[in-house]
Amino acid sequence: MTSPFSRNHRFFNYRLALLASILFIVPLGLAMKFYRGPGQEWLNNSFGGVPYEIFFVLLVVFIWPQLAAVRAAVAVCLVTCLLECLQLWHPPFLQAIRATLLGRLLLGNTFQWTDFPYYFIGSFLGWAWVRGIQHQLLSAKINKDQS
Repeated sequence: MTSPFSRNHRFFNYRLALLASILFIVPLGLAMKFYRGPGQEWLNNSFGGVPYEIFFVLLVVFIWPQLAAVRAAVAVCLVTCLLECLQLWHPPFLQAIRATLLGRLLLGNTFQWTDFPYYFIGSFLGWAWVRGIQHQLLSAKINKDQS
């Protein structure tokens, strides 16, 4: 059995493409979160949920590459919706976590119904992104095999 980090491992190129995608989406998401200018309230708080969802779909599939993209997207969407509802609860331990930058980025501060559509959009786009990577790698493998 080959190491998961070996170039000969069946998921090596897939994970490499997922990692490159993660390295692209993280700075984009952070730029949206900290953007200052016209539309900053919407971009920081609402639309920022889109790259957040995409990131987590990519991360879940990076960790479990055999997981179907649709399952990863649905799981991420469900967990994110649960985390949004968790923002209605303010026990001291959660408030302490939310007081940190990482805690705010992961858990959020304020419950908003209007965030849910962005979670659905982001999960769908995350699914499409992963499927695009899978299609691209499968097409490349088929073309290589036909050569």
